[in-house]
Amino acid sequence: MDEEEIKYFVRVRNTDLDGTKRVHIALTGIMGIGPHTSRTIAALAKVDPLAVLGKMDDESVARISNVVDTYLEQVPAWMANRKKDVYTGEVRHLLGTDLSMMNEDDVNRMRKMRSYRGIRHETGQKVRGQRTKSTGRTGTTVGVKRKKD
Repeated sequence: MDEEEIKYFVRVRNTDLDGTKRVHIALTGIMGIGPHTSRTIAALAKVDPLAVLGKMDDESVARISNVVDTYLEQVPAWMANRKKDVYTGEVRHLLGTDLSMMNEDDVNRMRKMRSYRGIRHETGQKVRGQRTKSTGRTGTTVGVKRKKD
């Protein structure tokens, strides 16, 4: 492959990754893969994480794709993004649309059981214990009304 030739889109796990970025940054374009996971994938695939993804040969991209597909079998359970699945109880690592659908299911389950977090999700309020007295306000009111003396 010519040194100047670059693939601008590299397809991995039904996602178009930016070929102009380095491997460890481009892999974070897949939902469910963060910076730490992407570096782990690059190490397992025996690929330089600082190499540009679009300039890599097809064999290296295939190795990366294979490691992404078999990620959970190659790493310890604590590196998975879903340590204990609610329905099956097993360790899973979800990627792409599976992850977004599972998040949606989790929120719907919380709403259905009327948990505190579910009610906060339902009403559009902050869920994780942040302060709400002065931030997170919605609506068209801009200023603060003053009391008349």
